[in-house]
Amino acid sequence: MTSRPSGGSLVLLRHGQSTANAAGLFTGILDPDLSASGADEARAAAALLQTHDLVPDAVLVSELRRAGRTAAIVAAALGLPASTVATDWRLNERNYGALTGRHKDDVRAEAGEAQFLAWRRSVDTAPPAMSDEQYAGFAAAALFRGLPARALTRTESLRDVMARVAEFHAERVLPLLADDRTVLVVAHGNSLRAYCAVLEHLDKTAIHRLNLPTGHPLVYQAGGRRYLDAPRAEAAALALTLDGGT
Repeated sequence: MTSRPSGGSLVLLRHGQSTANAAGLFTGILDPDLSASGADEARAAAALLQTHDLVPDAVLVSELRRAGRTAAIVAAALGLPASTVATDWRLNERNYGALTGRHKDDVRAEAGEAQFLAWRRSVDTAPPAMSDEQYAGFAAAALFRGLPARALTRTESLRDVMARVAEFHAERVLPLLADDRTVLVVAHGNSLRAYCAVLEHLDKTAIHRLNLPTGHPLVYQAGGRRYLDAPRAEAAALALTLDGGT
């Protein structure tokens, strides 16, 4: 059974704001870069890690550009060697299926609030699947050509994401924590929401309420979890909740 860290420290960091975040899109497996504000958030996260003596021994990152750029900024600010950073597709953002790239306000207006929230926030409801054309476009992209076939689905529920991040945690993170290492995981709003659910065995109500703001390091240690800058992180999480959530 997956559990909280018992030896080292695990730090979860949602990438800095992306250009698609700023535009209000269902981003998912789209691959935008960071916005200027997102790069600033990554630098601020690095400063917090330094201040709190949580310079990582290993940095594990999704394959998507916004997470990779965040990790690169953090690593450079902390003077980490390149060998510290490694990618894993299982940290990729949830696949929003046919909603990918659509503006959230348009989807809400078409589908209604209840269906919109079910697609966006529920544990077991997956969005409509991609069309053959949309799926083929992603399959042909350089990003997915270099990954295992199971890295690209036609849609995903959060439950699907929980399964892959649990596998990732068991294989790549638990051995490092058992060796008293500090591990930084840089990923996405929903893949990290799924990760928290796995670590804490959260029920559906708690998962629905959980929102992780961009650029705020969340630390898991033996005593529980905490944000390194709790007042600012909690204010950002509240703003995210009022906007409909991750």
